[in-house]
Amino acid sequence: MTKAVRVATVGVAVAGSVVLLQGSLASASPGNSGHDDGGRVLEFDVQFSPFNLTDLGDPGPTPGDPIVFHDVLLVDGTPVGHEVGSCVVVDVSALASCTAVITLDGQGTIAYSLENAPPPEKVLAVTGGSGRFKGVDGDGLLVENGDGTETSGGTGTLTLYLDDDD
Repeated sequence: MTKAVRVATVGVAVAGSVVLLQGSLASASPGNSGHDDGGRVLEFDVQFSPFNLTDLGDPGPTPGDPIVFHDVLLVDGTPVGHEVGSCVVVDVSALASCTAVITLDGQGTIAYSLENAPPPEKVLAVTGGSGRFKGVDGDGLLVENGDGTETSGGTGTLTLYLDDDD
């Protein structure tokens, strides 16, 4: 593979992964936003961390390479928590399987998983929580604004639709 092709491949993979990994949490206010199940809706702005891939094999994202992230969650510009997570690349297209934990200051945690792929909108599955969020499940939508670079993670939004098991 020529250097130009390798650089282009890595650039596309990095941009795709940054877009996929950047999530946000906004205000924790009830609503339904198309979900009529009576659950809680949490909305956040996200400041994504810079792309962080551990390149274990051939140059660029390849199966088995881990990606880690630590993003800041904001409501009206004020930090309200963070999310940390990891992904494992499963295909050279930068397709990855990801899990993460959101910590909302003084409220508890929310765990989720998602398939990380290049489209800027990613659907995620809420798999549990602690504290105020104990017993929740549901789904969510992570939208990347596409303003990230290799050194700056960029921004996006994260909306969670939570159902309480209690």
